[in-house]
Amino acid sequence: MRLILVAFYVLGFAVIALAAKAPTHHSMRGESMGNAHVAVVDDKEAIYYNYAGLSQINRLGNYSKRPEQGYYPRNFFGDARLNLGGAGPFENYFSTYNVAKDLQKLYQRVHKAAETTGLDENELLMDTLSTHPELVHKINSYDHQYLTMKLKMDAELALRGFGGAIWVDASVAPYLDGGLVLPFIGVDTFYVDAVIQGGFSVAFTNNFSVGMGLKAAKRHKVEVITVDILNYSSLQDTLDDRYHDAADHIFDSKSLSFGLDFGVLYQLTREIRVGASLRDVYFKDLAGDTITPNLSVGINYSPRFFNKNTAYARKFNVACDFADAINSEKNYKILSHLNFGLEVEQTLLAWPGYNNEIRALSLRLAGGFKGGYPSAGVSLEVLHLVTFEFTTWAEELGYFTGQDEERIYMGQVSIGF
Repeated sequence: MRLILVAFYVLGFAVIALAAKAPTHHSMRGESMGNAHVAVVDDKEAIYYNYAGLSQINRLGNYSKRPEQGYYPRNFFGDARLNLGGAGPFENYFSTYNVAKDLQKLYQRVHKAAETTGLDENELLMDTLSTHPELVHKINSYDHQYLTMKLKMDAELALRGFGGAIWVDASVAPYLDGGLVLPFIGVDTFYVDAVIQGGFSVAFTNNFSVGMGLKAAKRHKVEVITVDILNYSSLQDTLDDRYHDAADHIFDSKSLSFGLDFGVLYQLTREIRVGASLRDVYFKDLAGDTITPNLSVGINYSPRFFNKNTAYARKFNVACDFADAINSEKNYKILSHLNFGLEVEQTLLAWPGYNNEIRALSLRLAGGFKGGYPSAGVSLEVLHLVTFEFTTWAEELGYFTGQDEERIYMGQVSIGF
């Protein structure tokens, strides 16, 4: 019997090791805090991190509902938002584009010269590169240069005890590679995740609540595409074929995967909350990927001295999470699961005599560390209606944590109340 149990555990860990990452919603607030958010969850972010947090809406900052937490800025209604965001390595776009354009001109000239003279195209190319070493330097400088781009669109609604969202996360990673002789353009990864989810929370006491949610997800991904610069026009045809393939299967229910999220939240003291969540428990593969559930625990500290529940409200949070505990992807080390973050949100323009729900201008600053990589964000909300956000964080691009940082810069415009 003991041998069977050992074999069961070994098999379980092997499945986890080969499993893929679930669709990930990039919360601007959460990512700016290093993704340490499991115990913060005092607004719509509870949908993505911990459904139990929905019980806090219209309780934190409400002296009649929860007197000991009345000092906290109040969120009376909740959130109803439409978001559009995008990210990319803006600092590399123009330089890489110029290099690609120069290389394209070079190989077009070589190709025409080979047709005119009848000489071997590769010999002409090598002669050109030997007489122009600056071109070799350019090629080497941008060998396998990634230009990862991301796009997100969300529709969110969060009320006390209930919340739901429809969101899309897409990423494409084209790159320029010098090659041995001929450089080429490639697309290393391309995927689109579409998710609809909803859930609820139940507060058993003023201090303890649980939450649960259901989600349906669809993933479309494309294999690696490489196109020689001399035949760059075929890239458009290849992408068109991939687009039509995705569009033809977008309403195919057989490719949907369903999953569950669970969460708990406990107000330990008036200033300290602890939380835990088990998310992305999928019932079947997602586009051929076995999804690893996300088990996270966290703690949040909201010092009463720094928080203020008036027209000129102030919110201050310090959080720490042990995130994605059972994911061993990329040989994660223990400290790579630790996320830290803090945020300060201050109402700058308000109507005296009214509470935080009626405000003209609010500024939020945040920073932290996600898996050892720094993160930061700034948000400006106008008339409690339009919000402009900018966040940067990093993902691991290498084969183990700490090897190769992929810095992401994302901007977002949000409309709602």
